[in-house]
Amino acid sequence: MPTTTSKLVSARQALLVCAGLLATALIILWIGLSTDIDLMLADRMYNAGLKAFTWRHAWLTETFSHVILKTLLTLGAAYFIAAAVWDAWRPGAGRAPVDRLRLRVVGLSAMLVPLVISMLKQASVAHCPWDLARYGGTEPYLRLFDALPLGVHPGHCLPAGHASSALWLVSLCVYWLPRRPQGARLVALAAMLFGGLVGWMQQLRGAHFLTHTLWSIWLACAVVLVVIVALQWRPVRREAAASDYLTDTVEEAG
Repeated sequence: MPTTTSKLVSARQALLVCAGLLATALIILWIGLSTDIDLMLADRMYNAGLKAFTWRHAWLTETFSHVILKTLLTLGAAYFIAAAVWDAWRPGAGRAPVDRLRLRVVGLSAMLVPLVISMLKQASVAHCPWDLARYGGTEPYLRLFDALPLGVHPGHCLPAGHASSALWLVSLCVYWLPRRPQGARLVALAAMLFGGLVGWMQQLRGAHFLTHTLWSIWLACAVVLVVIVALQWRPVRREAAASDYLTDTVEEAG
């Protein structure tokens, strides 16, 4: 039976991460609502003379990043999902509770991070840069929370979907928890940077703005935290209930 030693993060650590998520959300909101950083970066990637994003059909960004790398990352995610499902169905006798918890966190994160980002993307009205009138398209530029103008179809472009194929890797930090929190932070940071790089490839193509990628990174971290807390809380709750039951039984017998 899993025990309290299976906890990956303490309540204090979870609260600190929540505080960090709140602070970074405010920063991303400020960038998107109060600055023109998104447009400034997209302007530099857009070739006004050619009326196109120069990197849109480059092999590195279109074939390698959007096809080959995405396929490899999806296969990696599928492996962890399948391994977690198999372990839940036929638990290995030699696997420690904390190792089982880690596997389930990664497996569930590999499924939920892309799913949550994809669902939010489908619900968004924001358009991709290459669809905007500013860059040769026909659609208006909309900031977060802007109302969709009459007659304009939603763009379904926020947050960045392609980056999510890599951002589930943030969950691999659990293999350094709970004994090596510094190592876990470095792994999570490396995964965020890698996901940001994958998102940057799409920005070069004109597929997303910077804040689209930043929100995907934020969402991935939030999803992974929720998964960790939810999965480690269940065995702790069961153990507490079992302990209370045994205590009551002993008292009644006495």
